Amino acid sequence: MGSDTRRSFVGRIAALTTFLSAVPKLFAQQTAPGTPAAGASQNIPTGDAPRRGSSHTHNGIYYVSGTGANDGYPKDDHVLVTDPFEKHVTRTMDALKRSVERAGSNMDSIIHLDVFLCLPLADTIPMPTAKARFDAHKAQYDALNKIYGTYFSPGKAPSRACMAVEWIPGDSLIEIVGSALVVTPPAPPADK
Repeated sequence: MGSDTRRSFVGRIAALTTFLSAVPKLFAQQTAPGTPAAGASQNIPTGDAPRRGSSHTHNGIYYVSGTGANDGYPKDDHVLVTDPFEKHVTRTMDALKRSVERAGSNMDSIIHLDVFLCLPLADTIPMPTAKARFDAHKAQYDALNKIYGTYFSPGKAPSRACMAVEWIPGDSLIEIVGSALVVTPPAPPADK
Protein backbone atom coordinates (compact mmCIF):
# COMPACT_ATOMS: atom_id res chain seq x y z
CA MET A 1 0.00 0.00 0.00
CA GLY A 2 1.52 3.30 -1.09
CA SER A 3 1.80 6.29 1.22
CA ASP A 4 -0.85 8.22 -0.76
CA THR A 5 -3.29 5.35 -0.32
CA ARG A 6 -2.54 5.16 3.41
CA ARG A 7 -2.99 8.92 3.82
CA SER A 8 -6.28 8.78 1.91
CA PHE A 9 -7.46 5.88 4.08
CA VAL A 10 -6.45 7.63 7.33
CA GLY A 11 -8.14 10.83 6.12
CA ARG A 12 -11.36 8.96 5.41
CA ILE A 13 -11.28 7.31 8.84
CA ALA A 14 -10.76 10.72 10.48
CA ALA A 15 -13.69 12.19 8.53
CA LEU A 16 -15.91 9.23 9.42
CA THR A 17 -14.98 9.53 13.11
CA THR A 18 -15.83 13.24 13.08
CA PHE A 19 -19.17 12.56 11.39
CA LEU A 20 -20.09 9.75 13.79
CA SER A 21 -19.31 11.92 16.81
CA ALA A 22 -21.82 14.50 15.50
CA VAL A 23 -24.65 12.03 14.78
CA PRO A 24 -26.21 12.22 18.29
CA LYS A 25 -26.50 16.01 17.91
CA LEU A 26 -28.28 15.56 14.58
CA PHE A 27 -30.99 13.53 16.27
CA ALA A 28 -31.31 15.55 19.48
CA GLN A 29 -34.92 16.22 20.40
CA GLN A 30 -36.71 19.12 22.04
CA THR A 31 -38.49 18.19 25.25
CA ALA A 32 -41.40 19.70 27.09
CA PRO A 33 -40.74 21.33 30.47
CA GLY A 34 -40.45 18.75 33.23
CA THR A 35 -39.40 15.90 30.95
CA PRO A 36 -35.88 14.48 30.82
CA ALA A 37 -33.46 16.51 28.70
CA ALA A 38 -32.91 15.51 25.10
CA GLY A 39 -30.44 12.68 24.94
CA ALA A 40 -30.97 11.77 28.58
CA SER A 41 -31.29 8.08 29.30
CA GLN A 42 -34.08 6.92 31.54
CA ASN A 43 -34.16 3.45 33.09
CA ILE A 44 -37.55 1.78 32.97
CA PRO A 45 -38.35 -0.95 35.52
CA THR A 46 -38.67 -4.34 33.82
CA GLY A 47 -40.27 -6.48 36.50
CA ASP A 48 -39.22 -8.48 39.52
CA ALA A 49 -36.25 -10.18 37.86
CA PRO A 50 -32.83 -8.70 38.63
CA ARG A 51 -31.27 -7.32 35.45
CA ARG A 52 -27.67 -7.16 34.40
CA GLY A 53 -28.54 -4.53 31.78
CA SER A 54 -31.87 -2.81 31.81
CA SER A 55 -34.23 -1.45 29.21
CA HIS A 56 -33.93 2.30 28.80
CA THR A 57 -35.02 5.29 26.75
CA HIS A 58 -32.54 7.47 24.88
CA ASN A 59 -33.36 10.27 22.40
CA GLY A 60 -37.00 9.21 22.15
CA ILE A 61 -36.24 5.55 21.45
CA TYR A 62 -36.97 2.85 24.01
CA TYR A 63 -34.42 0.04 23.93
CA VAL A 64 -35.82 -3.24 25.21
CA SER A 65 -33.24 -5.47 26.84
CA GLY A 66 -33.71 -9.22 26.70
CA THR A 67 -37.33 -10.03 27.54
CA GLY A 68 -38.24 -13.65 28.15
CA ALA A 69 -41.16 -15.77 29.28
CA ASN A 70 -40.49 -15.21 32.99
CA ASP A 71 -39.72 -11.48 32.98
CA GLY A 72 -42.16 -9.50 35.08
CA TYR A 73 -43.75 -12.58 36.62
CA PRO A 74 -43.37 -13.62 40.27
CA LYS A 75 -41.06 -16.59 40.87
CA ASP A 76 -43.98 -18.84 41.84
CA ASP A 77 -45.51 -18.21 38.38
CA HIS A 78 -42.46 -18.98 36.20
CA VAL A 79 -42.76 -21.28 33.21
CA LEU A 80 -40.38 -24.19 32.79
CA VAL A 81 -38.47 -25.31 29.71
CA THR A 82 -40.81 -28.32 29.59
CA ASP A 83 -43.93 -26.10 29.27
CA PRO A 84 -45.44 -25.67 25.78
CA PHE A 85 -43.52 -23.31 23.51
CA GLU A 86 -46.71 -21.35 22.77
CA LYS A 87 -46.98 -20.48 26.47
CA HIS A 88 -43.42 -19.12 26.37
CA VAL A 89 -44.25 -16.98 23.31
CA THR A 90 -47.48 -15.57 24.77
CA ARG A 91 -45.86 -14.68 28.09
CA THR A 92 -42.85 -13.11 26.37
CA MET A 93 -45.06 -11.01 24.08
CA ASP A 94 -47.21 -9.97 27.08
CA ALA A 95 -44.05 -8.93 28.97
CA LEU A 96 -42.82 -7.01 25.91
CA LYS A 97 -46.18 -5.22 25.62
CA ARG A 98 -46.13 -4.22 29.31
CA SER A 99 -42.55 -3.02 28.99
CA VAL A 100 -43.09 -0.79 25.95
CA GLU A 101 -46.34 0.63 27.36
CA ARG A 102 -44.64 1.45 30.67
CA ALA A 103 -42.02 3.38 28.65
CA GLY A 104 -44.67 5.47 26.86
CA SER A 105 -44.76 3.45 23.66
CA ASN A 106 -47.02 0.78 22.21
CA MET A 107 -46.74 -2.35 20.14
CA ASP A 108 -47.40 -0.52 16.87
CA SER A 109 -44.52 1.90 17.58
CA ILE A 110 -41.93 -0.87 17.83
CA ILE A 111 -39.26 -0.32 15.19
CA HIS A 112 -37.34 -3.59 15.26
CA LEU A 113 -37.18 -6.84 17.23
CA ASP A 114 -34.55 -9.56 17.43
CA VAL A 115 -36.13 -12.86 18.48
CA PHE A 116 -34.02 -15.69 19.86
CA LEU A 117 -35.44 -19.22 20.03
CA CYS A 118 -33.95 -22.21 21.79
CA LEU A 119 -34.93 -25.81 22.27
CA PRO A 120 -35.60 -27.11 25.77
CA LEU A 121 -32.49 -28.45 27.47
CA ALA A 122 -33.03 -30.65 30.48
CA ASP A 123 -31.62 -33.89 31.83
CA THR A 124 -34.84 -35.66 30.84
CA ILE A 125 -34.80 -34.34 27.25
CA PRO A 126 -32.33 -36.02 24.87
CA MET A 127 -30.32 -33.82 22.50
CA PRO A 128 -31.89 -34.13 19.03
CA THR A 129 -29.97 -34.80 15.84
CA ALA A 130 -29.19 -31.89 13.50
CA LYS A 131 -32.21 -32.69 11.29
CA ALA A 132 -34.49 -33.01 14.32
CA ARG A 133 -33.15 -29.69 15.70
CA PHE A 134 -33.87 -28.00 12.38
CA ASP A 135 -37.41 -29.42 12.31
CA ALA A 136 -38.00 -28.41 15.94
CA HIS A 137 -36.78 -24.84 15.33
CA LYS A 138 -38.97 -24.64 12.20
CA ALA A 139 -41.97 -25.75 14.29
CA GLN A 140 -41.09 -23.08 16.89
CA TYR A 141 -40.82 -20.45 14.15
CA ASP A 142 -44.24 -21.39 12.77
CA ALA A 143 -45.80 -21.31 16.27
CA LEU A 144 -44.13 -17.96 16.97
CA ASN A 145 -45.58 -16.44 13.79
CA LYS A 146 -49.14 -17.52 14.65
CA ILE A 147 -49.00 -15.77 18.04
CA TYR A 148 -46.67 -12.87 17.14
CA GLY A 149 -48.98 -11.39 14.51
CA THR A 150 -51.87 -11.08 16.97
CA TYR A 151 -49.96 -8.44 18.98
CA PHE A 152 -49.79 -5.87 16.16
CA SER A 153 -52.37 -3.95 14.15
CA PRO A 154 -52.59 -5.08 10.50
CA GLY A 155 -49.57 -3.82 8.58
CA LYS A 156 -47.85 -2.51 11.73
CA ALA A 157 -45.54 -5.42 12.64
CA PRO A 158 -41.95 -4.20 13.02
CA SER A 159 -38.93 -5.44 11.14
CA ARG A 160 -37.69 -8.61 12.78
CA ALA A 161 -34.81 -11.02 12.82
CA CYS A 162 -35.32 -14.48 14.25
CA MET A 163 -32.51 -16.85 15.13
CA ALA A 164 -31.99 -20.15 16.90
CA VAL A 165 -29.56 -20.23 19.82
CA GLU A 166 -28.32 -22.94 22.14
CA TRP A 167 -29.32 -21.37 25.46
CA ILE A 168 -31.39 -18.52 26.90
CA PRO A 169 -31.15 -17.57 30.59
CA GLY A 170 -34.14 -17.77 32.90
CA ASP A 171 -35.84 -21.02 31.80
CA SER A 172 -37.27 -19.29 28.74
CA LEU A 173 -37.40 -20.79 25.26
CA ILE A 174 -37.66 -17.34 23.66
CA GLU A 175 -36.06 -13.95 24.27
CA ILE A 176 -36.78 -10.66 22.51
CA VAL A 177 -34.56 -7.58 22.18
CA GLY A 178 -35.68 -4.48 20.32
CA SER A 179 -36.43 -0.79 20.05
CA ALA A 180 -39.58 1.33 19.93
CA LEU A 181 -40.41 4.98 19.38
CA VAL A 182 -41.63 6.66 22.56
CA VAL A 183 -44.95 8.28 21.66
CA THR A 184 -45.96 9.51 25.13
CA PRO A 185 -42.97 9.89 27.47
CA PRO A 186 -43.72 8.71 31.01
CA ALA A 187 -43.79 11.37 33.71
CA PRO A 188 -40.40 11.86 35.38
CA PRO A 189 -40.07 10.34 38.86
CA ALA A 190 -41.24 12.66 41.62
CA ASP A 191 -38.51 14.05 43.87
CA LYS A 192 -38.65 12.62 47.36
